Amino acid sequence: MTANFTENELKSMNEIPHPSLPVGTKLYGGTKVFPDYKANPGEKFLALVHGIAHESSLSYVAILQAIRAQRKGYETAIYFYGTGAMNAMATRGFPTVGSAAFGGQLNYNESLATFIKEGGKVYVCRFGLGLHGLREEDLIEGTIPVHPLDLQDCLIEYSRAGAFILSTFQI
Repeated sequence: MTANFTENELKSMNEIPHPSLPVGTKLYGGTKVFPDYKANPGEKFLALVHGIAHESSLSYVAILQAIRAQRKGYETAIYFYGTGAMNAMATRGFPTVGSAAFGGQLNYNESLATFIKEGGKVYVCRFGLGLHGLREEDLIEGTIPVHPLDLQDCLIEYSRAGAFILSTFQI
């Protein structure tokens, strides 16, 4: 079925030719300015995440950064606390668990599964779960539930180890 367009709608649609650039046109340069650093033996990376899945890119970018750090050779962990605990739920999906209602709905689950499979550790604060009525048994397989008092001690441990700590916080 074809829509019936008014004369002004057609005029508006045709004012600028589409597509203005053909598919594959390079819009941005590809020069990497900084060296592609790799981890020195024993170096650690901690991504500390307090952000809600799908409310911004904050949590997802932190996961991607952790995967990249891990692939550079860092001993890497992600620590979800507060609202961040929502990121580690295996029950994501609609209308059924594991079904994507829209493209990207399962990005968090898939990326965390990759991170864990490649050797990363994912800590999830039990208090963050409890604040939002989330059940521990619904966590993504391989995540590590932790006590609320572990947050500060985790930071101390990684800080004392000289880790790079990526701290993200969404209100």
